[in-house]
Amino acid sequence: MTVTLSQFVTQLFSNPALLITTILTLAVVMVNGWTDAPNAIATCVSTRSMDPKAAVLMAAVFNFFGVLVMTMVNATVAQTIYKMVDFGGDSHLALTALCAALFAIVLWATAAWVFGIPTSESHALIAGISGAAIALQGGMGGINWSEWVKVLYGLALSLVIGFAAGFVIVRVIERLCRSFDRRKTFGVFKNLQIAGGAGMAFMHGAQDGQKFMGVFMLGIFLAQGKSSTQEFIIPIWLIVLCSAVMALGTSIGGYRIIKAVGMDMVKLDKHQGFAADAAGVFCLLLATVFGLPVSTTHTKTTAIMGVGAAKRINCVNWGIVGEMASAWLLTFPGCGAIGYIMAWVFMRVFH
Repeated sequence: MTVTLSQFVTQLFSNPALLITTILTLAVVMVNGWTDAPNAIATCVSTRSMDPKAAVLMAAVFNFFGVLVMTMVNATVAQTIYKMVDFGGDSHLALTALCAALFAIVLWATAAWVFGIPTSESHALIAGISGAAIALQGGMGGINWSEWVKVLYGLALSLVIGFAAGFVIVRVIERLCRSFDRRKTFGVFKNLQIAGGAGMAFMHGAQDGQKFMGVFMLGIFLAQGKSSTQEFIIPIWLIVLCSAVMALGTSIGGYRIIKAVGMDMVKLDKHQGFAADAAGVFCLLLATVFGLPVSTTHTKTTAIMGVGAAKRINCVNWGIVGEMASAWLLTFPGCGAIGYIMAWVFMRVFH
């Protein structure tokens, strides 16, 4: 099942609930581009391969194409997000709960940006809609555990394989280049860093764009009173819309997060920055192919940790890592609780 652009526009102006849901969903997509995308370009900025403004512009462009291309090729991540929670039953009540979840996600993401904490908007999205689904269904029956478990698989992938890939790739690069004049490799690795940053931005769009489009389709079907729809096709107009909004969010920047991830956590040379990007791209591509919703933030930061640990374990600023880990651990219960509370309040006020 899908929806054409003309059908969507007609419903948008005749259904206030859909209009509010659309505004909130696009706000979440923009905030994601604004707060998550800087992680993709953190290393190429920190190694001075690109200046921040040029890197942000590059990230905006490749975010756009990541959403556009990968969703047309493989939309399994969007299907996973759509199916992991149960918004069945009264479609009007379900749409109200979904609006509350999106509102909670925007609050959480904005607070994280204010404090410069690179939290995962992907996990905030999953936590927010899960909390709202639990409030809607009155218990854990709001969660489809067979789909939700893929989040845990994705978390393990981003943490374990991200770290290991960063460690191995940088060691291989250093072994291959050990006989080269270090100064002559700067230009090569500078260009590779730019390519790696573009690849990370592309895969960020591929992963995160699909998550939000899954929620967007859920909102559209609930507004139509179709709370039991299980299969859908993402229309091209929605892919272009979400691509453009995410790219706009990315263009706003997020230098504080770039500093926290690319500068404060570990000091990187250009070849190390490229190794971290290559590891991140590999993990994100693997997860996207298998439909696992992973965090770009987690994947990139653990890849950077792996690169730093390959140099020396004390090269990593474990204090910064601890702060990030605390923020990550708080995301599921914190944003989930806010989603639950907001849904509980919204359902009683607006229904």
